Amino acid sequence: MLKHKGFPSRLSGTDHQFTIRRDNKAGATKIIRRERYADRRNVDREADRVFLAALWEHFGEEPFERGNLDAGRLSWLFGREVVPAEDPFDPASYEALLRIDRARAEAAFPEIFDEESGGWSA
Repeated sequence: MLKHKGFPSRLSGTDHQFTIRRDNKAGATKIIRRERYADRRNVDREADRVFLAALWEHFGEEPFERGNLDAGRLSWLFGREVVPAEDPFDPASYEALLRIDRARAEAAFPEIFDEESGGWSA
């Protein structure tokens, strides 16, 4: 499992994790598309924003390996802002390639891409 050095491990001051420490002996947790309903808590929406901003800062529009990125956190963005970068795509592989769909990410989180705001600070 690839460990993304320098990637934030969690949203500061919360239990929302962004990375895992070690691989699961039973295999990688499957990435699924989770619905984001309008009544989600502000801290949950903030975790999505900071996580996507960290992904953008580290990888930009280039494909990236899932590695030690948390499947639960990826699942909140999967199928919208984060999409498969390979076909066929294995959602239960640490080696799976993903990429950011900039158009959809910018529509959902415009503040990340706003040059003046500086992007991803928590």
